[in-house]
Amino acid sequence: MGSSFLITLREGLEASLVISILLTYLVKTNRQDEKRSVWFGTLAAVFACLFVGVLFYVLVDGLNGKVEQGVEGFLALAAMLVLTQMIFWMRANARNLSTDLRNKAEGSSKTALIVIAFVAVAREGLETALFLLSAKTETASGSSVVIGGVVGLIASVAIGIFVFKAGSRVNLKMFFNVTAILLLLFAAGLAGKAVHELRELIGWETGYLISSAWNIETGIWSADGTFYDFMKGLFGWHANPERIRVITYFAYLIPVLAIYLKSSKAVKQLVS
Repeated sequence: MGSSFLITLREGLEASLVISILLTYLVKTNRQDEKRSVWFGTLAAVFACLFVGVLFYVLVDGLNGKVEQGVEGFLALAAMLVLTQMIFWMRANARNLSTDLRNKAEGSSKTALIVIAFVAVAREGLETALFLLSAKTETASGSSVVIGGVVGLIASVAIGIFVFKAGSRVNLKMFFNVTAILLLLFAAGLAGKAVHELRELIGWETGYLISSAWNIETGIWSADGTFYDFMKGLFGWHANPERIRVITYFAYLIPVLAIYLKSSKAVKQLVS
């Protein structure tokens, strides 16, 4: 639930900000009658993403055996790569996002506005669907993923509306930095999950790397229960992970997190 909440909160807020920028620009340029085009593109993207998400969920949920292991492994790998790219893309383009959108909207026809809104929302929506499918493989209950996702989406819309009204008084930079670090921890868990599933797919079952790095007995908070499910879904924590999974986790997290923090420091120096 924690991972799905964080995913939809961040992705939903990014989509909300895009729509808010477009609507604000249209209002300030006396093109209020064209706001319908933005909303039409937004709703079309939402329904398209829901359809694709449900379709993929049904297809993946009905798999088993080697096929399931292969699909879940590559799904986790794809989600990890896309999530990492999204975080760094947002870092590089957040400051110019408003200007770029206004340039695209300037002089655009109603059809072009529909396309801009559709593409912006669909990008976030499809990424969300991919991440939620991967989050389901990391949690004990699919229903908790849905609940967390819905709560996160509602929260993102509420924050988006608040930002739209409050403007520059909201510190979005800090919000995106904190969620980026949490999502990098989630992506590290996906890297470990991908290795685990693909290792099972090829039948690699013995050896030093396959032995458990640690083994915590059930019955305590760190081995089962709600808190365990939360830590497992969001941070990739496991009570008895194989060594290769732990090694993959830190092999991804340490360099990627270092690069992100270094780029964050460089941006601050440029601003100052």
